[in-house]
Amino acid sequence: MNKRICILKSFINYILLSFFLVVSFTAKARPPYESFKFRTVVIDAGHGGKDPGAHGSYSREKNVALAIAKKVDALIKSEMPDINVIMTRTTDRFVELNKRAEIANEKKANLFISIHCNSSPEGTASVAHKEKGVMILVYGYHRKEEQLEALRENASIYIEKDYKKNYDGYDENDPTSFIVLNTYMQKYRTQSILFGSILNKQFINTDGRRSLGVKEQGVLVLAHSGMPAVLVETGYINNPSEEKYLNSQSGQNAIAASIVRAIKLYRKEISTAE
Repeated sequence: MNKRICILKSFINYILLSFFLVVSFTAKARPPYESFKFRTVVIDAGHGGKDPGAHGSYSREKNVALAIAKKVDALIKSEMPDINVIMTRTTDRFVELNKRAEIANEKKANLFISIHCNSSPEGTASVAHKEKGVMILVYGYHRKEEQLEALRENASIYIEKDYKKNYDGYDENDPTSFIVLNTYMQKYRTQSILFGSILNKQFINTDGRRSLGVKEQGVLVLAHSGMPAVLVETGYINNPSEEKYLNSQSGQNAIAASIVRAIKLYRKEISTAE
C-alpha cells in the first residue's frame, strides 16, 4: 500500500511540474498583443438619494461627490479618449453598495475610484483647529479595532431594503467578515496602494493640500470590488474652509485634475511593469 502511495505521489508531482513548465513557457511566449490593456475606469460618486452622506453648514456629501465625479468623467473623456468611463450614478439617486461594485465587476474595470467627503466627530460645531485634508482608503485586511471611517461609510448598508440578504454574514464587529466578503481582493492590494500613493502625491505636490495619507480600512464598497480600488476622501465637509473649497468650481476642478493625472501615471507604470 505504501509503495502505491509513493508511486501516486510521484505521478502527481510529475503532473504538477509539467503543468508549471507549460504555464511558464506560455507566459514567456505570449505575443505582445495579448499584454495587459488598461481600458475601463469606474467612477463612483458616493452616497446619493436617500443617503446624503456627511454634511457641512450648507452642503451635502452626495452632491459634492457627484459634481467632482462628473468633472473626472469629462476630463478622462477629453484627455484619455481611449479609456471607457463608467459612472455608478449620474443623478441624485441611491445606489446600493453591492450594486456599485457589481457595475465595476460586470464591466471588467481596471480601476475603481469612489469619491467622498470626510467629516470629523464634532460635526458643524465651531471649534478651533478643525480637521482638514484629503485621505485615500484602500481595502484593509486586518483591523485592531472598529475604525470610524469604516463605520461611517458602511452605515449606508442599513438604508438598503434587502441589506440582510445582500450582505449576509456581514458583522461590523467581526474582523474576519471583511475577508469572507472578498478574499480575492488581496490580488489587487498592491495596485490599489500604488494608485493611492500616486494620487496622494498629486494632491500634495500639485494642489498643495494637506493629506492624512493612504490608509487601509474595511470599507464595504471596496471589499466587493474585484479590481484595484480606492476611496478618495476629498476633504472635510464640516470644516468651513474645506466646505468652501469642495463646493467651488476651482476646488472641484483641481481635485478632478489630480485624479486624472494620477490615472495617467498609474496606467503608464502598470503597463510598463506588465
